[in-house]
Amino acid sequence: MTRILMRYPEGKGKALTFSYDDGVYSDIRFAKIMDEYGLRATFNINGGLFCNENDKKDDPTRRMTKKEAYDLYANSRHEVALHGYLHCRLKEIPNSLLAYEYVKDREVLEGMFDRIVRGMAYPYGHCNEEIAAVVRDCGIAYGRTVVSTEKFELPQNWLLLNPTCHHKNPRLMELAAQFNEKTVNPWESAMLFYVWGHTYEFERENNWNVIEEFAKEISGKDDTWYATNIEIYEYIEAYKRLRVSIDSGIVMNPSSIPVWFVCVEDFKVYKLEPGETVRLISGEHK
Repeated sequence: MTRILMRYPEGKGKALTFSYDDGVYSDIRFAKIMDEYGLRATFNINGGLFCNENDKKDDPTRRMTKKEAYDLYANSRHEVALHGYLHCRLKEIPNSLLAYEYVKDREVLEGMFDRIVRGMAYPYGHCNEEIAAVVRDCGIAYGRTVVSTEKFELPQNWLLLNPTCHHKNPRLMELAAQFNEKTVNPWESAMLFYVWGHTYEFERENNWNVIEEFAKEISGKDDTWYATNIEIYEYIEAYKRLRVSIDSGIVMNPSSIPVWFVCVEDFKVYKLEPGETVRLISGEHK
């Protein structure tokens, strides 16, 4: 029996992603930091809570206007995701209104950015299996919780997606060092470092240095894929769809994107293009 394990694009063993909520004005500064260090983030937005053009112009913690949000996200390298149309407490509303929160949010954001929006973060961290089932039926692929694991494991349930940590976690830089120092061996699973928060927290607590120092420490590593939430979701799902012979000696990629994996027996990293088949024993491609 030949064993294979997923690797990220270019055969990398590690991935890093960010998830930030509420669509506030301080996202602008945060996005600049992400861009400066070559990092990728997902911004979770409430489509029904954009700020009025005349509101609190001098408050960097306010929500953005619709135009400000469009100007920031529309042509960026970052993902736009859902956060509920009106940021409701999901455990306190009927399922019919819960579905409206996400169908309406999708309608607004998809119309605004001219793209399909499939990801989300649960407002106030309100989530359970019942809520996740409704969210799934709204066409949503993943939902981020606020339950920190302080681990780098791959998600087991995308609709109850637990992050590694909040940026205020006192172990943030310790975790960054652990992540950077770890070499993913051919017989080990790929790793995912997932950070979440609200960018207004940096402004309110006057500690932008926290994310700047973290970005400097974690960026520019050859063994790490810097990606948005949805990119990681789509890639892992493509890996799961690989067609494998009963002895795992033949692998075929039916998806529309290239997929990388390592063969535990020969320590070789394979790249499978869409529609390509590889015979692992001989290494020959069909």
